[in-house]
Amino acid sequence: MVNEESSELLELVRENNKILRSMRRSARIGSFMRYVYWILIIGSAASAYYYLQPYINQLLNVYNELNSTVKNVNSKVNSLPNVSNLKLPADVIQKLDSALKNK
Repeated sequence: MVNEESSELLELVRENNKILRSMRRSARIGSFMRYVYWILIIGSAASAYYYLQPYINQLLNVYNELNSTVKNVNSKVNSLPNVSNLKLPADVIQKLDSALKNK
C-alpha cells in the first residue's frame, strides 16, 4: 500500500513538473516575443523617420518660406495708407464695381 501511494505520488510529481516546465517555457517565449514586438515597433518608427526625413525637411522649408512671405505681405499692407481716406473719382469706382461684378 505504501508502495502504491509512493508510485502514485511520484506520478503526480512528474505530471506537476511537466506542467510547471511547460508554463515556464511559455513565459519565456512570451517574454521573448514581447521584446521582438517592441523592437519591431521602435525600429519601424525609426526607419520611417529616416526615409521620410528629407521630405519632412522640404515641407518645413516650404512652410517657413510661406510664413515669411505672409509676414512680408502683411507688413507691406500695414505700411499702405488707409484706403478709406482715399478720394477716388466716381467713374473709377464704377469701373471697379463693374469689373468685380463681371467676375
